[in-house]
Amino acid sequence: MRFDILTLFPELFGPHLSQGVTRRAFESRQVDVQLWQLRDYASDNYRRVDDRPFGGGPGMVMLAEPLERALAAAKAARQEVAVAEAAPAIIHFSPTGRRMDQALVQELAAGPGAVLLCGRYEGMDQRFLDRHVTLELSLGDFVLSGGELPALALLDAVARLQEGVLNDAQSHVQDSFSDGLLDCPHYSRPEVLSGLPGQVEDLPVPSVLMSGHHAQIARWRRERSLEITLRRRPDLITAARAAGRLSKADERYLSQLQAASSSTPAS
Repeated sequence: MRFDILTLFPELFGPHLSQGVTRRAFESRQVDVQLWQLRDYASDNYRRVDDRPFGGGPGMVMLAEPLERALAAAKAARQEVAVAEAAPAIIHFSPTGRRMDQALVQELAAGPGAVLLCGRYEGMDQRFLDRHVTLELSLGDFVLSGGELPALALLDAVARLQEGVLNDAQSHVQDSFSDGLLDCPHYSRPEVLSGLPGQVEDLPVPSVLMSGHHAQIARWRRERSLEITLRRRPDLITAARAAGRLSKADERYLSQLQAASSSTPAS
């Protein structure tokens, strides 16, 4: 798959593409990332890509014409390497967009890639967006300085789902959101973590994880996942139930948790 990224700051992507386990996807070009410096498509000697907004107001707006030229170049380059490819998704990162989630990442990870538009300043000329954008995405209800960080987040999430990228192919299967729930807690050495000064209690690893009983371990992990999700993101429980992802054992355990919660006196 291929991601073409239109940005004023291509240098922000270099460290991410060459570090960590996901670098395997980028170095092998399982996830081929091509960076397009928008200033290269400006028409004046100053390489200007922004100007004051019509109607007045603070900030600057990214000009439509350099964006048009850069997008046309990216599309042409994609066609040279994949003649039969369908038109790629044109993704714009914006607070007005759909919230990014694992279901979307899995969908993109199985596709041909996309063109990612990284806005800056007060944003891009709306005419360009109206003409080309097929999907708007948001990391959440907050404002960033540009689209590069959401683009990096999307690339990382997609790359780790590619075959052979993670050391253990099952790693992403138990990630949060992969089955609609939050992940369970994880533990490693030492078996007992000594208490801090003033804290008498030592902290052992839960005994079931030391038992070697794989079925009991799997059930313990599932129950912790259900418990954490019910407490922190009950909306995910509702969605998992609607999607048929909860077993009878899951429902029994959730009923026990809810009964225990309702019988606990308020403090």
